[in-house]
Amino acid sequence: MAKKSSGKIESVLHDLNEAQRVAVETALGPALVLAGAGSGKTRVLTRRISYLLRKHKVPPEHVLAVTFTNKAAREMRNRMQSLLGTDFNKMWMGTFHSIFARILRIESAHLGYARNFAIYDSDDQLAAVKQIMADLSISTKEFPTQLVRSMISRHKSAMTEPEQLATTDRFEEVVRQVYSRYGEYLKSNNAMDFDDLITLPVKLFRANPEVLNRYQRRFRHILVDEFQDTNLAQDELVRLMGSEHRNVFVVGDDDQSIYRWRGAEVRNILNFEKSFPECNVFRLEQNYRSTRVILDAAHSVIKNNRSRKEKKLWTAREMGEPIVLIEAFDELDEARKILNRIRYEISSNKRNFQDFVVLYRTNAQSRAIEDALRRSGISYVIVGGIKFYERKEIKDFLAYLRIMANPRDELSLRRIINVPQRGVGAATLTKLQEYAAEHSIPLHEALLRVDEIPGILSATKERIRDLGETFEKYLSLKDTLGLDEFARVLNDEIGFLRLFKEEGTIEALNRYDNIQEMLSAISEFCETRSDPTLEAFLEEVALITDIDQWNEQANAVTLMTLHSAKGLEFPVVMISGLEEGLFPLMRSRENPEDFEEERRLFYVGLTRAEQRVYLSWARNRRRFTEGFTNRISTFVEEIDPQYMELLVPKTEPIRQPAYHGREYEPMPDYENESQESPLFVGCQVKHDMFGVGVVQAIEGAGNDLKLSVDFDEVGPKKLLYRYAQLEIL
Repeated sequence: MAKKSSGKIESVLHDLNEAQRVAVETALGPALVLAGAGSGKTRVLTRRISYLLRKHKVPPEHVLAVTFTNKAAREMRNRMQSLLGTDFNKMWMGTFHSIFARILRIESAHLGYARNFAIYDSDDQLAAVKQIMADLSISTKEFPTQLVRSMISRHKSAMTEPEQLATTDRFEEVVRQVYSRYGEYLKSNNAMDFDDLITLPVKLFRANPEVLNRYQRRFRHILVDEFQDTNLAQDELVRLMGSEHRNVFVVGDDDQSIYRWRGAEVRNILNFEKSFPECNVFRLEQNYRSTRVILDAAHSVIKNNRSRKEKKLWTAREMGEPIVLIEAFDELDEARKILNRIRYEISSNKRNFQDFVVLYRTNAQSRAIEDALRRSGISYVIVGGIKFYERKEIKDFLAYLRIMANPRDELSLRRIINVPQRGVGAATLTKLQEYAAEHSIPLHEALLRVDEIPGILSATKERIRDLGETFEKYLSLKDTLGLDEFARVLNDEIGFLRLFKEEGTIEALNRYDNIQEMLSAISEFCETRSDPTLEAFLEEVALITDIDQWNEQANAVTLMTLHSAKGLEFPVVMISGLEEGLFPLMRSRENPEDFEEERRLFYVGLTRAEQRVYLSWARNRRRFTEGFTNRISTFVEEIDPQYMELLVPKTEPIRQPAYHGREYEPMPDYENESQESPLFVGCQVKHDMFGVGVVQAIEGAGNDLKLSVDFDEVGPKKLLYRYAQLEIL
């Protein structure tokens, strides 16, 4: 029997390097694993859990594993499923928000909430703050709603209550007033926002020691991924839940802490040893992702930060190609040169579109790059655009579902009381709200008593009463029908699909397709969950992030901000806009902590690359309708010159050096090379007879240039270029 157990343990450890193995095998008690980019931290976490179960015989229900993104949670869940089989189902594993939303649903009564509370996303929060400011007669022009909401979120993350705020000026007083009302508003709507999912558990545990003790006994082993991204409340939750047994295993990299703007505190990982003085510290420094050039270049930048724990990544991989620095005249020239490098890599190194990511500091930078890619027929996807669940028709349908889950959700009711149109204007809605407040009833009940409210047209009263009766009908059906069927019959009753189909415009038909996709998403949810409730579906939708909707299998160039790229990897990384004032941002110069975070963000961008890095900057860039003459980013100048190669097209004169005083050595710019055709692998073309297709391969030269094209209608064809008369789309 002992041999069998030993074999199981060895299967957990056999493919780990020495540093990973030591971390996995560490004794019980607190542990800090400083895991550099691409060093296998997810592997260490999953193997540590397996080691606990097999070596220490820890029951799986005593393990809590927490990470930051749904993508990371899915990856960890898939690995654990293959390692543990059925034991995995007894574990709690997920993001901070999903784990503690689950706890809050169980313990909501202690906080004065019903278990079916709604989770408000950023749009809902803005709508709530806007309503409160209107009620308080506060000008949204003088005090922008977004700014007030952001300040409230920042105070929540720091565990600061409204009454604790300093009010030395009018803005601070406005924030305090709105913040105070905002908490009351959420409570009356039986709703929580994202910050509440973290801060309310802290309040719950502090005020109810018996509840805390119950979860301390339940979760005797806590493992946390990406610990450098925790805010004060998340750090407090880890300390509260781990203070009894002290089996807290955290993994992170202070060099990748890039979310200070939303409350993350790099000090949490830097000071972990103060919270748990007896902890063991391990460093994972072997990188399995990038070439030596990329790692050494990244280290030459990040070593300039003072607030960090010393570590230096290394790899057994090849030295690799130098980092290429592209100088452009302006943002349009920069986009053109990025496009040319993509073409060059596809032609010379047989890459696919999905091998590329273009990163930028701000979303506004994507426009010029998008235009260049679109004109060239190159497929691309943007992470961080309008997300599926944020489209108007989807949010409208979800609002109906949210009322069914939580009838007290007045925000959702106000959103759809006139969707589809029922003749309910602002004045009518105000009368309904005033009646509900006067009679101390929820707004949805006022719909049924609309006949008692004077000043509303009879026809409008009838439509409002019909809506109230519809709510009552489906509230009674919610627990008798399966979620899939419930959503479909509710949609039939509302008539979304019918209305969009009757409208018949292209926009309406797109909305029709989106509602169909929404219903398909609900069906898929029902098929893949053991207990597919309406509340569970709405919670999953509320916690979806940009990156969860990115299709990494699509053969398209990916465009995203550097913040969105955290945790991802690509063969070729292109970082654009590397100018002082843009990256690093101008305002970061005012605060050393902000500036060091900007440097960490650049480090994260570099270490996403597996094989090649291109950096680009523009001497001139238009911002806010004005042109600016730029200086190259400090972060580029910090890269050791031995790892850099400078790209200047052969057709351009050598200008004054702008990087380390070095002379430019022109290297080929793809569009200026002698070309027999403007085509490249992956571009879309049109043939008079065969229709639209995509170029799959290019062979030969001159009059013998041959193309392999996969046409949508007729399939693959081989063509001689000089006779094909192809149109590039």
